[in-house]
Amino acid sequence: MQSAPAATELTAVFARIQGMLLSQESAEAAAAQLSRAARELIGSAAGAGVSLLDETGRRASTAATDRAVESADAAQYELGQGPCLSAWATESLQRIDDTATDTRWPDWNRAAAAAGIASVLSVPVLYRDRCLGAMKIYATTAGAFGTREERRLLLLASAAGTLLGAAQGSDAPHRLSAAMQQALTDRTAVEAATGMLMERHSTDHESARRMLLTASRDQGRPLAQIARRVLERTADTAL
Repeated sequence: MQSAPAATELTAVFARIQGMLLSQESAEAAAAQLSRAARELIGSAAGAGVSLLDETGRRASTAATDRAVESADAAQYELGQGPCLSAWATESLQRIDDTATDTRWPDWNRAAAAAGIASVLSVPVLYRDRCLGAMKIYATTAGAFGTREERRLLLLASAAGTLLGAAQGSDAPHRLSAAMQQALTDRTAVEAATGMLMERHSTDHESARRMLLTASRDQGRPLAQIARRVLERTADTAL
């Protein structure tokens, strides 16, 4: 169970951020506050960040506490693999106890280990029926995060989803930009294509999503465009 001091700190952070969310432009500043809060409230974290969908529907680090976080995130987007992308793709918590021995994202783990990052914890930022992005913390020592850190980061991410989603206001359906509306449409296409690839290749959700991410990276095309091509093509056509 969470301690009273920690609960008080989190309440203060949420109250400070909520006062900022008067417009969509405030969301990035709020994400920066949440990143700092994650690093400060989770003592074993050396750095933290929040990644959100940008206006094209692709992921971009909108807030990071330091250059190491920015660099690690950039490597994920370049390689098309890593715990942050997987947290976003699967909408589930991802934890790396030691980048030197973890085998799920070999290329990214090697890059992270070389940069001095040993432990990683990443969770999705959810708002109602969609995933806005992911929140992550890094540490320079192996085994830095356990169930206590998971609970705290999940709580922060839950608040982040509610607060960042609320930045759109109660009249969100009328105020959403065309770009954001397109992003939501794109997400539906990506989910449908992921399901089709799961069935076509008899694989799991994360592996199917990785196929889309890899094709997006290799072809230099937006993820949603790749997804639509999958939906339009026959089963015997290559991705």
